[in-house]
Amino acid sequence: MSIYTPHTDKDLAEMLAAVGVKKLDDLYADAPKGLKVDKINIPEGKSQMLVEKDFAAMAGKNKIYDTILRGCGAYDHYIPAAVTALVNRSEFVTAYTPYQPEISQGVLQCIFEYQTMMCELSGMEVSNASVYDVGTAVGEAIKMCTERKNKAVIVGAVNPQTAAIAKTYCNAGNEKLVQVAPDKNGLVDIFELINVIDQPAYIDDDTACVIAQCPNYFGLIEDMTKIAETAHAKGAKFVYIFNPVAATVLKTPKECGADIAVAEGQPLGMPLSYGGAYLGILTCDAKMSRRMPGRVVGQTVDKNGKTAYVLTLQAREQHIRREKALSSICSNQALCATTAVVYLAMMGKTGMKQVAEACVSKAHYLAKQLTAIDGVKLKYKGEFFHEFTLETEKYTKAVERKLDKMGILGGYKVNATDSIWCVTEKASREVLDQVVAVFKEGK
Repeated sequence: MSIYTPHTDKDLAEMLAAVGVKKLDDLYADAPKGLKVDKINIPEGKSQMLVEKDFAAMAGKNKIYDTILRGCGAYDHYIPAAVTALVNRSEFVTAYTPYQPEISQGVLQCIFEYQTMMCELSGMEVSNASVYDVGTAVGEAIKMCTERKNKAVIVGAVNPQTAAIAKTYCNAGNEKLVQVAPDKNGLVDIFELINVIDQPAYIDDDTACVIAQCPNYFGLIEDMTKIAETAHAKGAKFVYIFNPVAATVLKTPKECGADIAVAEGQPLGMPLSYGGAYLGILTCDAKMSRRMPGRVVGQTVDKNGKTAYVLTLQAREQHIRREKALSSICSNQALCATTAVVYLAMMGKTGMKQVAEACVSKAHYLAKQLTAIDGVKLKYKGEFFHEFTLETEKYTKAVERKLDKMGILGGYKVNATDSIWCVTEKASREVLDQVVAVFKEGK
């Protein structure tokens, strides 16, 4: 066993004597023999230069795309250099949960600003200090709603990964999860939710909450107000999964009647980075705040009249409620939340709206150009934000490879004919025209 550097032989001897053993290995005397490892086959150490060379070789295997036309929950938005420069400061990078809030004023202020911005985006009254990603946000939202009823209903085209995480949450608890597929138009069939023939209604008096996503997995704009009204008519809460960029040009979840609004915060200044990190946004109305996981930071004044920040609500935390805690998430995702704060502050309301409008414009341009080609059409006719679903046999492996060689990651293939495409503000018209040209060439 290695010796922690600051510990001298004398220190170790004194500590071992205090617990009544002679050597470090005696601490593991009760461990089963099969769990003990005599020797770990670790190669000899290398110099810094050689280690850097090895890591560079591994990194060289990664494919870096100049243009990414794929979304499905992870989006390639432009990140101003100032965002990266600021959030990489050591005081932000090392920040964690403020267990001693009175001496963590900087972290608390950052969380307070984050919560304020999330409430502005969603229209809701309360925000926590984030959870891991949108999937865990949905899972936690279900837990918030299932106090007296245990049935949760996911309706329409919700991201399959999000739904899978929600299912895991429900499997680990006593909640029953029901999924209702979208209709042939890719949208929620409101009539079907409460008028199912020859079986109980999907949404009934036993339903605790209804979960829907807008824009949905196929990119379509759902009628979230109607879904909220349908849920509320049966005494259920409505959980709205929103896109934080789209939220700047669409009705807010609050305006649509949401009780809880959740989102994936990755588009707010966080790079794709081959799968993370992500940021779970969770907001709700004030009535549900005491069932919200995580921390809520408030602004007040100290005895000298100076602005001060405090942890005002930790109602579900393990260190507060122990075994009665309703959530197992302890982190406040401090760095990711800070990134979102810096990005939104940098962009401002005008900048965010410009990003959203650019996404809409460019996505509709590509969709129009592609569907002008024989054999290429939109799978669904509804309105969309920056994602759309193509139905075509022309998006072949050969087309994918051509785009790949050009540094373009094409749409996500759902099956042999359907693919989901996403266009953000980063995609230039020149590149979009190149994609169209490749489709026309076919093969």
